[in-house]
Amino acid sequence: MRLRHIEVFQAVLQAGSVSGAARLLNVSQPNVSRVLNHAEQQLGFTLFDRSPQGLIVTPEGRRLMPEVEALFSHIQAIGVLAEQLRQGEGQHVRIGSAHSLGHSVMAPVLVDFRRQIPGGSVELVTGHFNTLSQDLLHYKMDFALAFGEQVSSELVSESIYRADMVALLPLDSPQEGPVALSWLCDNDLLMLQQQDPLGQVLSRVLRENGLTPRSQLHIKTYSVIADLVLAGGGVGVVDTFTARRYSDQLKILPVVEALPFEVILLSRKDQPQSQAAIKLKQLIRHKLWELEA
Repeated sequence: MRLRHIEVFQAVLQAGSVSGAARLLNVSQPNVSRVLNHAEQQLGFTLFDRSPQGLIVTPEGRRLMPEVEALFSHIQAIGVLAEQLRQGEGQHVRIGSAHSLGHSVMAPVLVDFRRQIPGGSVELVTGHFNTLSQDLLHYKMDFALAFGEQVSSELVSESIYRADMVALLPLDSPQEGPVALSWLCDNDLLMLQQQDPLGQVLSRVLRENGLTPRSQLHIKTYSVIADLVLAGGGVGVVDTFTARRYSDQLKILPVVEALPFEVILLSRKDQPQSQAAIKLKQLIRHKLWELEA
């Protein structure tokens, strides 16, 4: 018997008539009769006796019933599992994130993910761009959320957020409005490392404007720059996500010169994404749209 034969047989058993089976299967009554007749021809015996009282299952058909019911139980289980997979349940996602994005973006996203997909699990690792890229190349994670820069040809980069870096000043600073990079350099601008994604932007704009910072400190972690400003160690330039975390402790001002940065989703070109990973990416995009608005 073919699966369609079994499906019609089960529907007739359940409904008790050809017309009822047609309604269950959402097909025409002649279609059900045709498939049922074809099944009986293939088997070489009848499944139902046709009588004025309706269809009565034959002894041969009755012998098939336990196997048919077991098959449909498995089919229903497959349907339930497929729906769970569609929703991301039972799937494990490994994601990497830049440190500041882990604090400001991934923390609320993971709360939403757990609420919407309680059966899914996530492994979050924060790190710097080079570490995240290497982990992706070695299949140690499914995708990463990072600040944009040049990526390996084996990776695909999707830009999902753009903004300009902002200046961090002590809360009691008299400065108001946009501040120039020249003023920041004269007031102990704390430098980002040049190999850092944001550090590359800052160093390029400083060179273009012929500026040389006085500070000898080159710092890799953005939150450490904010902490140094808070401790009276100078002024800094960071991404808007780090700045938001210090909005009650430091003065945040725009910079006259544009210091653009972008946030990207990184993944391997040859690695398909699970439904849970796709859902997680959707939540990340939505959170960034909220922040942008």
